[in-house]
Parts: sequence; C-alpha cells; structure tokens
Amino acid sequence: MKKLISMFVLLLSVTFTAQAQDKMMKDAPTKVIALEQTKGEFTQKQIVVNEGTYTFSIANNNVGTDVGFVLVPKGKDISNPENHIKTAYVTAVVPNNTTGSSNATTLKKGEYVYFCPLNKTTTDNVLIVE
Repeated sequence: MKKLISMFVLLLSVTFTAQAQDKMMKDAPTKVIALEQTKGEFTQKQIVVNEGTYTFSIANNNVGTDVGFVLVPKGKDISNPENHIKTAYVTAVVPNNTTGSSNATTLKKGEYVYFCPLNKTTTDNVLIVE
C-alpha cells in the first residue's frame, strides 16, 4: 500500500512539474523585430535572427499614408494571400508617424520576404532565420 501511495505522489509531482514548465514556456516573452518604413521603402533591407517567436514592430516614419506589413516564405508567390504569414500582419494599419505591431509569430529556419502593399515597398527585403 505504501508503494502504491508513493507511486501516486510521484506521478502527481511529475505531472505538476511538466505542466508548470509548459506554462512557463508559453508565458515566455516574445522578442521584437523593429522595422521602419519611409516613403516607398523599409530602412532595413536584410535582418538575421535565430529561430523563435517574435512580434514585428512597424514604424511609419513620415510615409504620408497608412502602412502595413506582409511576411512570406521566400520562393512563394507573394501576391497570393494564402502564402502570407497572417500572424505577422500588423493588428491594424499603422497611421503616419506612429508605430504598430503584429501578433506573436513563430519563425522557423529559412528565408522570408517582407513588404508593404500600402506603401508600395520593394519585395527584395529579406529576413533570414538561422
């Protein structure tokens, strides 16, 4: 009987420890990738980051119109919204001289292209995830 109770207590403690670690990982703060847009372009043409979960902070530096943000795996058709990483979209268009942000986005190793269809930026901006 003592062995049975001991096994039960051990099982409960392992379960609670695993759940606590899982919760800590989910509550871990995301890192921020800060990008700035000026009229017709992003000031950062290439960014290199490690795999992880990020939010995108998009600054509208006197563009004169609202801006947004689109992230697509490199090599995919950027004109097809199905290829866009939707969590990387800013949560609302970013008005002139303000900053907006995206939801948390998990990035895996690879290359991505980013652009703004509202500001008509080029589509050769590259995010490399190592």
